[in-house]
Parts: sequence; C-alpha cells; structure tokens
Amino acid sequence: MATFSTEVFSNEFLAEGATDVHAIVQVECSGAGTAGGGTGRAAAEIVIIDTSGSMTGEKLAAAKRAASVAVDQIVDGTWFAVIGGSHLAHRIFPYPNARLAMVPMESGARAEAQRAIAAVRATGGTAMSTWLDLAEETFAAAPTTQRHAILLTDGKNESEPVDQLRQVLARVEGSFQCDARGVGQNWVVSELRSIASTLLGEVALIADPADLAADFEAVMRASMARGVPDVRMRVWTPQGARLLFVRRVAPTVEDLTPKAVTVSELIREIDTGDWGDEERDYHVAVRVPSRPVGTEQLAARFQVVVGGEVQASGLVKARWSSDAHLTARISPEVAHYTGQAELAEAIQEGLAAKAAGDEGTATLRLGRAVQLAHETGNDEATSKLRKVVEVDDEERGTVRLRREATRLDEMALDTASTKTSRVRR
Repeated sequence: MATFSTEVFSNEFLAEGATDVHAIVQVECSGAGTAGGGTGRAAAEIVIIDTSGSMTGEKLAAAKRAASVAVDQIVDGTWFAVIGGSHLAHRIFPYPNARLAMVPMESGARAEAQRAIAAVRATGGTAMSTWLDLAEETFAAAPTTQRHAILLTDGKNESEPVDQLRQVLARVEGSFQCDARGVGQNWVVSELRSIASTLLGEVALIADPADLAADFEAVMRASMARGVPDVRMRVWTPQGARLLFVRRVAPTVEDLTPKAVTVSELIREIDTGDWGDEERDYHVAVRVPSRPVGTEQLAARFQVVVGGEVQASGLVKARWSSDAHLTARISPEVAHYTGQAELAEAIQEGLAAKAAGDEGTATLRLGRAVQLAHETGNDEATSKLRKVVEVDDEERGTVRLRREATRLDEMALDTASTKTSRVRR
C-alpha cells in the first residue's frame, strides 16, 4: 500500500506589518506499486508517433523502433493503443477496422502491435490537435481510471489554425497525462511544452534519433511504475487570506496555480496526476492579514488526497516578531527554489530575446541565468548555458553570446530550463 509523507520548510517569523508567508512542502511517496495494480483499477497507455512526410527516413525508422520498445514495456493487462499523427490522426493498432479501440496487453496483442508499427509509412502534414483528439476518444473507449500517453514529433504544428491546438488542450485537460518528445531541430519547444504542461507530463529534446528507443523505454517504465492514480494537493487558507501561488519546484518547475479548483471558500485543490515511488517539492505562497507582534497563526494547511482520503498533511505557520534576528532569517529551501524558478524564467526570456534579435536583453537575461545556476548549484543548467554563452564571471553573471551556438544547443537549454537541482543539505 502506498504511503505519503510531508515535510514543511518556511520563513515562519514575520516582521511587524509583513503579510506574505512562503513555504516549501516536500512530499514523498513509497510503496506505489504498478500502474493499474489496485483492486477495481485499470491503466491505459497510448503511444503517439509523428507519421508526417518530414519523418521519412532515419527519423521514422527510429520512431518505429522506439514505439516497439515502448510496447514491450507495457505491463500485461494494461489497455493500450498506438496512434499515428500527420495532418490527420489514425489508429495504427488496434487496426482501424477492429471492434475495440483499445485492447488489454498480452503476448499476442504485443506481437501484432509491433507488426503494425513496422508497416507504418510517412506522409502528410502536422496537426497535433487531431492526435490529442483521437487519443482522448480512444482512452474513453476503455474501462480505465489511469491514462497516460507519450507523443513524438519532429516538426511544427503547421497544418491547422494557430488556436486549434490550444482549444483542444483546454478540452482534453484532465482526461489523460502526456509526455512530449521532439526529435531533431525542426520542432517548436513552446508547442510541446504547452502539451506537456497542460497534460501533467514532461517535454524533452531527443537530438539524435538513435536515442529515441532508450528514451521511450525509460518513459514507459516510469509510467508503469506509477501505481497511485489521481493524486490531489489540497490547500486550505484561513478567512481573509489569499493563496498567491502553488508551484511544483522539483523535479521540475511548473506553476500549478491555474490548475487550482475551488472546493470551498477556503480550500483549493490541484490535480498532480499519477505517482510512483518518488519525491516532489512544492512552493506555496500565502498572503495573510498582518497581526500584532507576538501573534501566531496557521497560514495554510497542505494535504495529499488520494481517492478522497487525506494521506498526509503539513502545516504552514506564521509568527509575528520584533526580533530582527528571527525575521531576517531566510529558509534555505525557500531561497533555493525561488532561485530555481527565476532561473527557468531567465533562460526562457533570454532565448526568446535572442531569437527576436535583441542581443542586449538576451545577454542580460542569460547572464542572470548563469549567475542563478551558479548560486543554486544547478550544474546541468550551467553546462547547457555554457554552450550558448561565453562565461566571463559566474558570480556576477557576465557573459557574451556565442556566435557558434547551434539551434540544438539552444533547444537543449530551453527544454532543460525547468529541471531543478534539489536543495543542498
């Protein structure tokens, strides 16, 4: 049986007149089991591969190998399907004329799916909204409560109106989770990030098609290890207080505030998707009315809810003090993750400015990113930044743009911008 635990780190002491309380809530899950392993539950997986004309050749061959490897990792009994996407979406397996849109995994179905994948050909354009539409329709045909997809493309979403993808994402949000992968250098990071962010997944660059199979295997293994579906975070704040934001800050940065659903006047709830044996950290910020010095107040209660039952909780407290030594303290955890969130923002803003030809802003923002990566010990970000900028002084954030930086260097930095380093202890 899965067990959840929480630990809270915060700037508990507030100066007279102060109102904002910040806390890091670390949540750990253990004993999660296997996806769909619980009584009365079932899991479903869909592999979505780009079959547009631009995939012809090495990329399509690698995508087919990756899809086949992913199918190998799907646990028996899991409902599954494979979808091909171009300017239209189509079902690769079960075959389009099959009675069922999804079937439970077993050896015969696995072998037949891999034969169907091997026969795929590339043609047409790219309209990702149709891929997601068909995925939602396919998931709805199976008696499952846990739904995950992996989506691969090599190009831009150019065969449909600009707003179509956004509209479909808004409609399918909450229906299933989706990890997004881009192969090569001709896709748009912001497009796949929007898919992954909305559908509680992660986006990644696969620069070399030869690396696709290993990535798909890892993604599918991770999905099959998420044995706790539909985990929700419930945040209570007192009368008169305002929830400023809730961010996941590890293992990646993601603003979850727009996903918060009102349960009551004082309670908000956020869907965090399915969990395996893992740790995730959240930054909660609450604005409370200022109280007299010496007053102590509960500023927020953070609860982990599974199947409507509270599995773990943590309290965020506020205490007003006139002792400057206490009020000047900054929680190392809060400081660390505040820096990590700013780092992601600085990288994305710097790359956007560079793409727009604004080299001055790009240099300033990427310089700030170098400084933050150094301060927070994010070695991965530092390594990727050094491929885009020449670093003169890490501590001061003094950099120069590299003229020889490639588009793949910039895409690797962009996709990794939201990955965080854990706080040092």
